[in-house]
Amino acid sequence: MTPPERIDGAADRRTAVSSPAPGTRLAQNFWFLALVLVAMTFAVYAPMWHAGFIWDDDDHLTANPVMTAPHGLRMIWSSLTYSRYYPLTLTTFWCERRLWGLDPRPYHVINIALQAINGVLVFLILRRLRVPGAWVAACLWAVHPVNVESVAWITELKNVQSGLFFFVSLLCFLRFERARRGWWYALALTCGAAAMLSKPSTVVLPLVLLLCAWWEHGAWRRRDLLRSVPFFLLACGTSLLAIAEQHGQVVRAGTDEWKLGMAERLIVAAKAIWFYAGKTLWPVDLIFVYPRWNVRAGSIVEWMPLAAAVVMGMALWKLRGKPSGRGALFGFAFFVVALLPVLGFFSVFYFRYSYVADHFQYLASIGLITLAVAVAGAVVRQPAARCAAGAIAVAAFGALSWRHAEVFHDEETLWRDVIARNPGCLMAHNNYATVLIGQGRWEEALQQCQQALQIKPDDPVAHDNWGSVLLKTGKPREAVEQYARAVDLKPDSAEAQYNYGNALFQVGRVEEAIGHYEMAARINPNLRGLQYNLGNALLHAGRAEEAIAHYERAVLDAPDNAEARNRLATALALVGRVQEAISNYERALELRPENAEAANNLAWLLATVPAALGGDPVRAVALAEQARGRPGRHLAMELDTLAVAYASAGRFDEAIQAAEECLALAQTAGQTQLVANVQAQIDLFRAGHPYRARADVK
Repeated sequence: MTPPERIDGAADRRTAVSSPAPGTRLAQNFWFLALVLVAMTFAVYAPMWHAGFIWDDDDHLTANPVMTAPHGLRMIWSSLTYSRYYPLTLTTFWCERRLWGLDPRPYHVINIALQAINGVLVFLILRRLRVPGAWVAACLWAVHPVNVESVAWITELKNVQSGLFFFVSLLCFLRFERARRGWWYALALTCGAAAMLSKPSTVVLPLVLLLCAWWEHGAWRRRDLLRSVPFFLLACGTSLLAIAEQHGQVVRAGTDEWKLGMAERLIVAAKAIWFYAGKTLWPVDLIFVYPRWNVRAGSIVEWMPLAAAVVMGMALWKLRGKPSGRGALFGFAFFVVALLPVLGFFSVFYFRYSYVADHFQYLASIGLITLAVAVAGAVVRQPAARCAAGAIAVAAFGALSWRHAEVFHDEETLWRDVIARNPGCLMAHNNYATVLIGQGRWEEALQQCQQALQIKPDDPVAHDNWGSVLLKTGKPREAVEQYARAVDLKPDSAEAQYNYGNALFQVGRVEEAIGHYEMAARINPNLRGLQYNLGNALLHAGRAEEAIAHYERAVLDAPDNAEARNRLATALALVGRVQEAISNYERALELRPENAEAANNLAWLLATVPAALGGDPVRAVALAEQARGRPGRHLAMELDTLAVAYASAGRFDEAIQAAEECLALAQTAGQTQLVANVQAQIDLFRAGHPYRARADVK
């Protein structure tokens, strides 16, 4: 790259001697170039139009309780547990969830659109800094294969959204440098804050602003440093929140995978710099999860990348006085500065899987791409040859990105690709097993569990998955053994405790199941399905009052869960809170009108409680008649409810007939308790007395 021109506006002046040809004018038109860049970006990511959700999308979006909770926004902005601290990104997800639910296509379109806009913003910034080859560099970055992970993965909205605010902030700051109007500075600061609240890795913004000031003026002036102070304060606050959040995740994981000394961290940082540089300049063999390095500080070879980075930095610093050296230093410095948050100096939860990831270098790659384009432009001096070389590079990167984007189509495709390229990836085998379990492909899932245990024999997740295979295939007692092993290996795993509770409940060890459910709730009360199943176990154990609190939490997390509403109503009825029970049964039927169990339970309640508490015999009959005989239902129980409803409405002949039908079915099925109850009811009905019982349900 060459240093910027000293004459403001020189690039915009036109000579009066001759007018450029129409084709040349078009090629120099900003809006035409921006439109081409946007079109290319959408074309490259066409495979994502039919893609679905993948790993971690559940944690951020599809199964995140804040997305459906009544006070979800407040939870996002007030808790590190829910926001991870990406509150602005999760706010976007919260809004999107209300606009198009869980249809994955709009989420992918938004990511692609943001990437296209970001490409245009990069073009604007490079042009503003008078960097040669600005449009080609912006195009290469927009369609670069290392950015596929950030665009094709819905979770990485945090990258493309934070990038949008990052680039706008930088543009506003540069505009302020020229216009000297305070509102440009205020807008730059506001967008900087938005970037950091979208993803904390953008805390490098103040350092980037200082780099740009150095590039523009050749040195740092006192006013440059003063103007950067508010940005540094924002960055420090965001960094502290992010470090606290990541530290909390690391502590909860309870493993030694992050316990690196300073020597190991320096080695990881240096290796990461060269790794990312290699993937930027030669983007082949990209993997969603790269092999995790085994860092040995005692090996001289391990220190060579650090030595090379130091030598490179010193050489570029010495050459800073020359135009080419100054440009090279600027590009390389931007690359390293943008990588600082993910070089290993701070513990990042993802480092338990790998020290590097393509989405970590989303911003950083701009520096090397721009530098490479500038160097190529200096080597290839013929305009036609430059155009041809740029077109070939953009086409090649676009083709590689198209192909790589297909890997992100769905979870199965993703994990199969990771296993093929990184067979020792324990996480990939475990996650692929989970996908297979969800699809009912038990034998294949078991194979993945066994391969995971070959990699790490004491892996709790593999044992947990094995237990799930056994539980789903009707072997709950064998499943209990695998889950017990998983819990022994990792007692602070909420998932293992929860699954162990499910297996124990199925084999009738209800009190033990409750104990493990409660342990899971102490570790992670937001675990999907936990509150509902804990409520079920407590209700089964006759502890309805305790069950209510957990059902209420389940309903709070998922207000549209009809089954949770039904069970909550049942528990409320058992403790005499009849009117609340009726209200929740009605809500369950609104959510799912075909729910025969809720209809039958509500009919029983309306038929057996006084009118003062909400009893309504006429409606009870209508509901009982609707529920009767639906597929998959217990016809004897529904006939019993229908008989009681008829009797409460004074229709005793019909009540006796329904009760006798119920009695015959119950005798055939050997339901002795039901037989005794119905016989007593028939005697009451023949005497003209309606059945009156405590507020009970079926």
